[in-house]
Parts: sequence; structure tokens; C-alpha cells
Amino acid sequence: MDLLPDQLKPGLRLVFVGTAASARSAATGHYYAHPGNRFWPTLFAVGLTPRLYRPHEFPALLSLGIGFTDLCKQGAGMDHVALKAGVDVAGFAAKIRRHRPRTIAFTSKKAASLFYRKPTGAIALGRQSEQDDFPTAFVLASPSGAASGAWTLQPWQDLAEHVASG
Repeated sequence: MDLLPDQLKPGLRLVFVGTAASARSAATGHYYAHPGNRFWPTLFAVGLTPRLYRPHEFPALLSLGIGFTDLCKQGAGMDHVALKAGVDVAGFAAKIRRHRPRTIAFTSKKAASLFYRKPTGAIALGRQSEQDDFPTAFVLASPSGAASGAWTLQPWQDLAEHVASG
């Protein structure tokens, strides 16, 4: 059983893609649940949501056209621990092709590196090169409090502008 349920349906405007659930998210069953995580305030700050949502309200974002999934559905905690449970890139890609969101956003370079099969250092923040039969993809600075040194709002703002235009 998945630690966090996918929040997907056909035709979403945006799907956030994490690496794996944090320990706090796995314990609560809510995406981006750690109090130090910038995810929810950032969504509001860049205009992706009309108000500040709380982690337990994540299912309500479906009505805004926003969904959630992770590359590792069985592991939780810091990446070096969670990823021991395995990553299902092919399964993730099949889900995305089945549900056909307009845009996906990896919420860390690590998540993008697993998908693109490149080292994190080779992953640039922001909009990625288009791929046939796949939605527009963005790589965002991780909102995790553990990634404070690499935080930048710019790719989140670029994502919000793209979603608003489309």
C-alpha cells in the first residue's frame, strides 16, 4: 500500500511530483506536512492557490486542477532512507501519460534526477526541454526545510506564470 495516495485525475492543470513522503507526511497521510516545509505558503505566495491551504487539505486542490504523486510510493523519510524502498519511474510515467496533466513540477532536483536518470548536478531548475508524449515539466527548488541553502522562489514563480497562461 502506498504511504501517500496519488491525488490524480484526468486533465489536471498541474501535478506536483515529489521524491518520496517525508516521515511526517507518511505519519499524517498528508503531502508536505512538516511545519518547516515551504510548499503550502509558496503555492499561495506565487498565486497557484487563492488562499493558504494546510497539508490536511491537499485533496481539495483537485478542485483547483492540482494533483500530487511521488516517484517512491513505498519509502518515507530523508531521500537516502526512503529510496531504499525503490523508485518506479516507468510506473510514474505511465500514470502521467494516462492522466495527461498539462504540466508536472518536480519538487526537487533529486526527484527530477531520478526521472531523467541524470545526476542532480546536471539538473537545472525551471522549465525542462519538451519530451514527446509528455506534459511540460518544471524542476523546482525543494521546499523542504532541509534544503534551505538551495532555496529560490524564481522557478516557482515561472511555474505559476506558465500555469496561469495555459
